[in-house]
Amino acid sequence: MAARPLVGLSLMLEDDFLRAALPLFEAGEVEVLEWSFDVGWSLPKLPEWAAELLACYSGEGRLLGHGVTYSALSGAATDQQRAWLDNLRGELRQRPYLHVSEHFGFMTAGDFHRSAPLPVPLTAASLQLGQDRLRMLKDAGAAEVGLENLAFAFGRQDVADQGRFLAELLAAVDGFLLLDLHNLYCQSCNFGLSMAELLAMYPLDRVREVHVSGGSWSQTSGGSVRRDTHDGPIPDEVLAAVPLALARCLNTRAVIFERLGGTIASDADEAVFREDFRKLQAAVTEATGA
Repeated sequence: MAARPLVGLSLMLEDDFLRAALPLFEAGEVEVLEWSFDVGWSLPKLPEWAAELLACYSGEGRLLGHGVTYSALSGAATDQQRAWLDNLRGELRQRPYLHVSEHFGFMTAGDFHRSAPLPVPLTAASLQLGQDRLRMLKDAGAAEVGLENLAFAFGRQDVADQGRFLAELLAAVDGFLLLDLHNLYCQSCNFGLSMAELLAMYPLDRVREVHVSGGSWSQTSGGSVRRDTHDGPIPDEVLAAVPLALARCLNTRAVIFERLGGTIASDADEAVFREDFRKLQAAVTEATGA
């Protein structure tokens, strides 16, 4: 039986997140914290409460780093990426992280990335480019680097390719996979595949972290599309996939609940946030028997 992963939260800076999460922190229920450090780089100063949490969790060796804007698969290296890596070096000197992850895909296309998420084709050139960018990420000082699967795809071939693409990218740096179950759920809804079928496409021996979140539906001319918007309760289907995933991902260290700040609008939403977190704890315990 695998050891029980730590269960924690992705840190948000908005007041509604603090109100919803504070009882969990005060009760000692948040075992690990994830921080998207590049969000903080654009701010003159972090809120005092957030800085204290980061110091506490990093001091206890329970802080995970998660980047958003490195853009590992951009077609050309940019000054923005070089500045990002310089900032990461400073971040790692300031706080120890268990590991550092980023997103599979690209972010340096101006406002173009705000439209439909576009897949990167699996070609020899894109694979070499991504491997080089991961080496740069590791050379910046991160002990372990990883990538998170995403939900973008034009068709089933993109869905089928993503797991193999990630496996080959990560092999170059002996990196880890951050497995996002809601992104798999989006693929399941949008392309008619089961969660079990999707899990089988990924290098599950490389999973060190799992993300769990909610999302939303968008209406298009072709029907409903499930999107990974992090702004709603965790679907029952995603919670049900937690034991299934952990039974296959025996090297998982942490399971992180994500919900965006600014989406927890009422006392009822706060209660749902805490209920979702505790449901996730129960699902992890069920999966590991611990």
